[in-house]
Amino acid sequence: MLGESSNLTINVDRLWQSIHVLAEIGPGVSGGCNRQTLTDEDAQVRSLFAQWCKEADMEVGIDKMGNMFALLPGTDPLAKPVYMGSHLDTQPTGGRYDGVLGVMSALEVVRTIKESGIKTKHPVGIINWTNEEGARFVPSMLGSGVFAGAYTLQQAHDLTDKDGLRLGDELARIGWLGDEEIGARPIHSFFEYHIEQGPVLEAMGKTVGVITRCQGFSWVEITLTGREAHTGSTPLNMRSDAALAFAKIVIFVNKLAADHQPNAIGSVAHAIFSPNSRNVLPGQVVFTVDVRSPDPDKLAMLHNEVEASARAICAELDVGISTSSVGRVEPVAFDPSLVDTLRRTARELNVSHMDLISGAGHDACWISHVAPTAMIMCPCVGGVSHNEAEDISKQWAQDGANVLLRSVIETACPAENKQPL
Repeated sequence: MLGESSNLTINVDRLWQSIHVLAEIGPGVSGGCNRQTLTDEDAQVRSLFAQWCKEADMEVGIDKMGNMFALLPGTDPLAKPVYMGSHLDTQPTGGRYDGVLGVMSALEVVRTIKESGIKTKHPVGIINWTNEEGARFVPSMLGSGVFAGAYTLQQAHDLTDKDGLRLGDELARIGWLGDEEIGARPIHSFFEYHIEQGPVLEAMGKTVGVITRCQGFSWVEITLTGREAHTGSTPLNMRSDAALAFAKIVIFVNKLAADHQPNAIGSVAHAIFSPNSRNVLPGQVVFTVDVRSPDPDKLAMLHNEVEASARAICAELDVGISTSSVGRVEPVAFDPSLVDTLRRTARELNVSHMDLISGAGHDACWISHVAPTAMIMCPCVGGVSHNEAEDISKQWAQDGANVLLRSVIETACPAENKQPL
């Protein structure tokens, strides 16, 4: 157990500088970042991250999904590595901290371990997962999903973006198509540090969230087919109005979630109208319904109710409908032992903390299917994320990174091999 008198901490100034240096690659227009996966900017940030890892005496490898693995050897060559990590890709109008905080804090943990002279039994590593955001290639959390066997490598490589560019080709084009077989790396345990992307920690005055579970989500893409017609000369009772069906479905999704509280979320945040003209009823509306819950039975119910009710609404309005599942992650409970380690470490560091259920999906969700996994979170100002206004404080970043540091050292140094800190 870590002693309360221990003063081993990360270098927060170096961590802060690393985060903001990366933000200069693929800068946004309002202080954030636009560094979408497998773009030239993604290639640049990968190169800088790899350089920093090599300067910390880490070995860097890349698999066939472009997932990056940096490893600091341990004293036991047969021991499985303890990994940390997250992602470096961003939304088109993303913030500076989403994903980046976790990767840069992991690098700071390794730097601190080296500088302290601690020799861990297990190797300690960092992973940068490809296409976590899913902004360019759907679904999100793709690199970790392929690693965990949720998708095949071929399925992932054959995905295309809105311009028809193929993921596998783009991975090769930017120079980050590795030769390592996907899923080949053994993992003893995995820790992910991430911003909360919600308002709870800040509202409760806590600087660290210990994540016990991640709620699952289901994305249903719905295509409505109406009849294009003049908005002024077509009577209401003679329309096949895809826009009206869309509106009724959106209202239903919100009511469905509200009627099944707690732990139910329903949203529509993506829609494309065609022909998208002011005085033409749309012939087609394509949109995505996002339902979420930490309860697997409730998640399945939400999904089924959305599909059934959407079809009923369309039947009443003489609108055609087709549906497709474009993303699904089941609810996840993280490893109890690792969760306890995070709680205990936070107490010993006298860091204000609380248990939390993550509302967003993360790479740790997929990795929990193949290795013991845990997550910690940092508050973000106003709960704002996926937004260039995303912000955190230096103190918040430091508290979480120190919990990560101590927890990783404890995990990588079993009791019989423990060194005093």
